[in-house]
Amino acid sequence: MGLRVHRAISWIQGAEQAAGREDADTAFICYWIAFNAAYAQGQDLHGLFRETEFRQWYFDMIFSVDVRRIIYEAIWQRFSGALHPFLSNHFVFEPFWRHHHGEEGFDDWRERFRADQRYVNEALSRQDTPRILTVLFRRLYILRNQLVHGGATWSGGVNRQQVEGGKEIMACLVPHFVNLMMDHPNEPWGVPPYPPVDG
Repeated sequence: MGLRVHRAISWIQGAEQAAGREDADTAFICYWIAFNAAYAQGQDLHGLFRETEFRQWYFDMIFSVDVRRIIYEAIWQRFSGALHPFLSNHFVFEPFWRHHHGEEGFDDWRERFRADQRYVNEALSRQDTPRILTVLFRRLYILRNQLVHGGATWSGGVNRQQVEGGKEIMACLVPHFVNLMMDHPNEPWGVPPYPPVDG
């Protein structure tokens, strides 16, 4: 657990430095790497499990140790105002991009988006933190892909709203995730990938 926390903290520091330079793109990417360092599993080096499955496992672990409801407070008190605009943005909705790239079966992306928004609004009205976190990180993952795979211009104006919103959300949540891990070092957080090895 110490190695993954050490790595995560180092990337959080990098994210904070980038945010201090008002470089939201780099800050978001660094926060995502910190998040990845916190949950990635060494046994998945060959893609045997989907990343979304590991994320869901990690969130289940986080909620199981979050007896003081730190994540709940972060979502509903700290940045609840940023949630709705980000979750209402179709530019971080995967079916929109699949349709835009000409994939068959996604002509109905608008209907899917409306259905997803109903799901989101129901979760928001119930303050269903686990459900919101799952949807939120599904959307954040699309933003991550846009940036990491070169689908956006660095510091560009086109996607500022989602980048700034995503950065603020990650800046709030990722340090809480890592702090919860440090508070519960004996939980089975798994084996981090790429451990330091000699020669």
